[in-house]
Amino acid sequence: MEDSFKKKKMKRWLLQVLGSHTTFVALLVYVDDIILAGPNINILQQLQTSLQAKFKLKTLGPLKYFLGFEIARAQYGLFLSQCKYTLQLLADTGYTSSKPAKALMDPKIRLTDQEGDVLNNPSHYRQLIGRLLYLTLSRPDITFVVNTLSQFMSCPRTTHLTALHHLLRYLKGTPGQGILYSSSSSLHLQGFSDSDWATCPITRRSTTGFCIFLGDCLISWKTKKQPTVSKSSAKAEYRALAATTSELTWLQYLLKDLQIPQPTPAFIYCDNQSAIHIANNPTFHERTKHIELDCHFVREKIAQSVIRLIPVSSNLQLADAFTKALPSTTLNSHLSKMAIHDIYGPS
Repeated sequence: MEDSFKKKKMKRWLLQVLGSHTTFVALLVYVDDIILAGPNINILQQLQTSLQAKFKLKTLGPLKYFLGFEIARAQYGLFLSQCKYTLQLLADTGYTSSKPAKALMDPKIRLTDQEGDVLNNPSHYRQLIGRLLYLTLSRPDITFVVNTLSQFMSCPRTTHLTALHHLLRYLKGTPGQGILYSSSSSLHLQGFSDSDWATCPITRRSTTGFCIFLGDCLISWKTKKQPTVSKSSAKAEYRALAATTSELTWLQYLLKDLQIPQPTPAFIYCDNQSAIHIANNPTFHERTKHIELDCHFVREKIAQSVIRLIPVSSNLQLADAFTKALPSTTLNSHLSKMAIHDIYGPS
């Protein structure tokens, strides 16, 4: 059985798959925690018995709680959150009784490494950032702010701590927020790609942001400062587009291992016409030699019908939430389209 497993390593995770169709089994291992999944409960029980014959295991039944993640099941789908983890974080920081904040961060604020006084004890700030980074695994809404605050961990200042406390107040208002995975969703990959040009006031590097859906279900998202300075918004957008394409391509391979058929091409929604023209028109490549690798990579995927670029208006660009701090009304509108809800909050 072990020889016939396909193995796929993901950082500290190990994913193994076996069989096909009704005999398909996926085994996910993280250190000493294991999840078994498959369409045939009898085969899963047989595998469980085989594992128990060789290892000392404790069977916990249907998946409800895993590494701080809470899984709630219903007929319409599955809901993933870190409610208990969030409440514990608020209790440890003394923000359980604080006044909730509607927005993650003031959109007008641009944090720098010069304003404010240096913190006397930066370890508390760093510990909070570490805990918040883990929370971003089920909270796409806080990804941009946590990414921004984590850039000042080497020498945090009072302005950064104030922004961090504001984020904790936002979490106070939405402790049970998580992602809904609909059971009736399609299985077509589609992504939203965006960048915020020269957004960093210190280095003037741009910020890449993307989110990828499997049908209506959000399965991947990212915020990252670009490694080099882009001299135009089109180049910044194209670098973000290349990062989105790379992630989407990896997900296609992963879904293939999980035997989830993928219609092609996958769609990527981009709100920059120049980036779309560069990708679709080879004659533009001569003018963009400094991003030549990205150009060839995206162009190759388009030629192979792996992806297709779709223009989208800026007000419908869901990846905006991963490149900048948005007003609460805009953020809430985007989150509802990402199927991010708080099932524990008041209706």
